[in-house]
Amino acid sequence: MKTALVVLLLLCVPGFAVVACAQTEKSFPTNDEINLMLTHTERAMAQYKPLIGQETNQMGKSYADAAAKDLQVVNGLEMALKAFRASPQVFNGPLGFAFSELLDDADRNAVLCESGAFSQAALRIMAGDTNKASSLLQLAQSCSDADALIYTASENADSLYQRYVEAEGKLAAQGVEAAEKCTDILKKNDNAPKK
Repeated sequence: MKTALVVLLLLCVPGFAVVACAQTEKSFPTNDEINLMLTHTERAMAQYKPLIGQETNQMGKSYADAAAKDLQVVNGLEMALKAFRASPQVFNGPLGFAFSELLDDADRNAVLCESGAFSQAALRIMAGDTNKASSLLQLAQSCSDADALIYTASENADSLYQRYVEAEGKLAAQGVEAAEKCTDILKKNDNAPKK
């Protein structure tokens, strides 16, 4: 019986070793890739965050609620950036999905800032207030520039997270395969004649 157990362990351990090795394959996002995406996100947030205050100042109190929500998204991203900087591989999990969602929210908010500023500028032009219209057009352009950076960071994060999900699926399939092989060996061992 002890010999059978030793044989079983010798046959199963390599299967689990394959699963463990799969975790170190390059298919999972690496620290360098995650850190590069984080750097892009930090730059985008540094450009976008000051625009949130300008949005409220230039477009009035009616945009204050939207700006407050925008600021919550940016603050959430900044907290995540700190956590991921301390441990980049935390991105390879549920928090990576939440981070991608926050980036998508920030991207949408920057587009709304841009379109709102353009709309307000058009109204100011029709009212003859070209100075205010010019200021709003500058805000719209700044929001557009920030949106381009946020969009790029968002696409990068989405791509990295998709790679993580695919690699995790591959790893799970390899684990199931190794477990099935061990189960088959156990069944064969149970059916072997006892001495």
